[in-house]
Amino acid sequence: MTSLILPATATGVSSVISARNVTLTLGRAPASVQILHGIDLDVAAGDTVALLGPSGSGKSSLMAVLSGLERPTSGEVIVTDLDFAQLDEDALAKARRGRIGIVLQAFHLLPTMTALENVAVPLELAGDPDAFDRAAAELAAVGLAHRTDHYPAQLSGGEQQRVAIARALAGRPRLIFADEPTGNLDTSTGAAIMDLLFARQRDAGATLFVITHDPSLAERCARVITLADGRIATDRRSV
Repeated sequence: MTSLILPATATGVSSVISARNVTLTLGRAPASVQILHGIDLDVAAGDTVALLGPSGSGKSSLMAVLSGLERPTSGEVIVTDLDFAQLDEDALAKARRGRIGIVLQAFHLLPTMTALENVAVPLELAGDPDAFDRAAAELAAVGLAHRTDHYPAQLSGGEQQRVAIARALAGRPRLIFADEPTGNLDTSTGAAIMDLLFARQRDAGATLFVITHDPSLAERCARVITLADGRIATDRRSV
């Protein structure tokens, strides 16, 4: 199948992501496996993008490359004007701060920290002098002002994901990646979480990139990309 690339320049909006001929190979020969095959992709600032595809199609791997969690084997990955493919691990970690927020299916909250601390500590480590005030504001924005002193074990799954969203957005990133963010939640809670995530994305004016297997969730995004065998199979506007 052929891919349809929608360059940001076609809409007059600058690209926040520009990937060219990106490949990713894991392992060493002769047991190496190529996960991504020559991905070309532009994503405009402020867009909402869904990435669909079956298990093993490369969705999470592509997210890892675009978010700087994984370096591509070859190709160019320009994210917010930085070439991630040329940065080492330390430089990538620094580049993500203030640029990229990540929400995962597993909440990854530290069990010995309160909701407030889970959001504030990453800000503190990044040198934010107002870390706790900002964390409190983000928790209030996701409806958890009354749960700031609770530990993860005292929170429901939906509340824990709200904390994770607050943590991801507290650094005011230009890019938000969400990998199966409702995978551990029931249907109604998952829908509420996505409502919240889209609302926070709009409020922040950020770009949202959602990895999902749910076509109905994908259709809520302005653009839907389908991966198959590590390649872009389809790329279309949905709304």
